[in-house]
Amino acid sequence: MIHKSKPLSGAIGKIARALMLAGVTAWLALGPHSQAIAAGEMSQDQFDKRIHDYILAHPEVIMEALQSLDARQREAAAKEAKAALAAKADEIFRDPASPVGGNAEGNVTMVEFFDYNCPYCRQVAPIMAQAVAADPQLRIVYKEFPILGPDSVFAAKAALAAQRQGKYVEFHKALYDARTRVTEAVVLKVAAEVGLDILRLKTDMQLPDIQAAIEKNTQLAQALKISGTPGFVVGDQIFPGATDLATMKKLIEQARSSK
Repeated sequence: MIHKSKPLSGAIGKIARALMLAGVTAWLALGPHSQAIAAGEMSQDQFDKRIHDYILAHPEVIMEALQSLDARQREAAAKEAKAALAAKADEIFRDPASPVGGNAEGNVTMVEFFDYNCPYCRQVAPIMAQAVAADPQLRIVYKEFPILGPDSVFAAKAALAAQRQGKYVEFHKALYDARTRVTEAVVLKVAAEVGLDILRLKTDMQLPDIQAAIEKNTQLAQALKISGTPGFVVGDQIFPGATDLATMKKLIEQARSSK
């Protein structure tokens, strides 16, 4: 995954102050000193000292607050992703620029965001092939999402260019079957092996709409909160990360039964 969290120390500082404000205020109101010292009479130094002492006496509240904040952030992100899924359904499931595998007329669509140099994508590729073989009504939409450097971008552009020669799925599979880092040299070698016109491939890779397709996929992934590869969308479910065949079949059946 490539998601980067905000520095923990900064989060702790912000949370601690808000949390301790409530905690110390309650302590002052209920504690034995409430008659002698009111919160409004404390200097900033006194208040900061009370916060410091409270944290030392109750360090567990910091972790509890961080866990609560993390849960709230994940819940909010999930809601935003579901809203984006509903609003951008056509772009996700029916974008003509996205290659399609499996049964193009199938009654359930599984969308994959992937990078050819992602080891987890390579791991899940044969599982997806098994899912397609087991389900004649499964439609696959491939979203090129090259996040692992220039080699990945080159491979993604080559794959989209291969689509113009009617060999996307064959080329896609062959890149994973190479069982090595997908460099420019590997891409061109595999392209020749599957019978692609290399000169045409290189020319088509430079077309603006191929770059635009990759940029659109990146924007969709961001909207869906998919920060790494692979990432799947099946029905109204967004599933980040590699998975096994049983889980994949379960997601597919849930999507089918919800129609």
